Amino acid sequence: MRTTRDLVLPVYLPTILLAFGQGVMVPVLPLFLREQGASYSVTGIAIAAAWVGTLVADVPVGTLLGRVGHRRAFLLGCVVYALATLGVVLAGTLPPLLVLFRFVTGVGIALWGLSRHAYLATVVPVEQRGRAIALFGGINRIGWFLGPALGGWVGTVLGLQWAIVVTALVALVALAVAGAAFEPVGNPTPSHHAPLAAVGDVLRLRWRALASAGTAQLFGQMLRQTRQVAIPLYGADALGLSAAAIGQIISLSALVDMGLFWPAGWIMDRWGRKAAAVPSFLLLGLGMGLVPLTSSYIELLLVGLLIGFANGLGSGTMMTLGADLAPPGRTGEFLGLWRLIGDGGQAVAPLAVGFVADAVGIALTAGLCSVLGVLSAGILVALVPETRHLRHIEQPKVAAATSPSRHR
Repeated sequence: MRTTRDLVLPVYLPTILLAFGQGVMVPVLPLFLREQGASYSVTGIAIAAAWVGTLVADVPVGTLLGRVGHRRAFLLGCVVYALATLGVVLAGTLPPLLVLFRFVTGVGIALWGLSRHAYLATVVPVEQRGRAIALFGGINRIGWFLGPALGGWVGTVLGLQWAIVVTALVALVALAVAGAAFEPVGNPTPSHHAPLAAVGDVLRLRWRALASAGTAQLFGQMLRQTRQVAIPLYGADALGLSAAAIGQIISLSALVDMGLFWPAGWIMDRWGRKAAAVPSFLLLGLGMGLVPLTSSYIELLLVGLLIGFANGLGSGTMMTLGADLAPPGRTGEFLGLWRLIGDGGQAVAPLAVGFVADAVGIALTAGLCSVLGVLSAGILVALVPETRHLRHIEQPKVAAATSPSRHR
């Protein structure tokens, strides 16, 4: 890949469309579920179901990427996501059906998310990887910035269900764009390697990295996801804010967030991945600790801006770290496991917020989330080596493990 311009149509434009649709859902979905009479616990389960679906699909998708190709996986993900999102509206007040559709939505997210991640890890040179993936994260954040405000507005004016329909339609537009522009890297070919054997190789070669860096990612992704659940619920139930007001807070937070993707990428390529990730998680923890201390729209907005700054500073850090650690010839399998860990954090977080909020209240729940930032930053500092220079990461062992003779 000669320039990032080559990535605009196949990766960056579909990304902003899909992120826009997901951003629409942030203020809308919790309020839609509550409007349908769901409790905090049911709301948490339904939100978490999408991440559980992603969690279940991550490793199978990773093992299939080499067989079906990045393009086909991405297009299939768009279709699955769009249809399942429409199903959420049709599910109405039937919790089992609602959870099922949200689970299938997560499978679509795994297909499109992992295919793009593996594509970038394959075509972008390591010396430019931080900036390219941070740009990917920044483009994603632009969609998250635009989506919540429009979602809150559409939900207030036309009804929450129509905002969810918008999400499905945007996914179909992303399908059309990517279908016309996404060029495969080589051709998918039948593999003689058993999927479980390939995953086993990755676990044997990278178990230390998955245990240390993976745990840091788990806590970090939990923290990032809890803010998407706790802030809308705290704003609505503790402060009495409307869907439009909550959407404004989330969008303005995302505005600050998306403005930092280029500095984050530059920091990663210049000083290392941890130089961006550690301050990001510490500040995210601080911001979540301040949420229950707010008592008005303005105060929650200011805290939201701090959280946006913190998250923007970490733009692309976990994706870049995963791409760095992936062994040659096993990128899909490793990233499947890597995303399994991160998506596990995102799946657990809404569920935990729902149950804890029912038990102790949404305010205290938001404050407790701050501990996750300290844990993630501490593990990165103490246990994870810097990965900016790939030649330091066991390349000879990986090459030996991925030779064809090993799997005959």
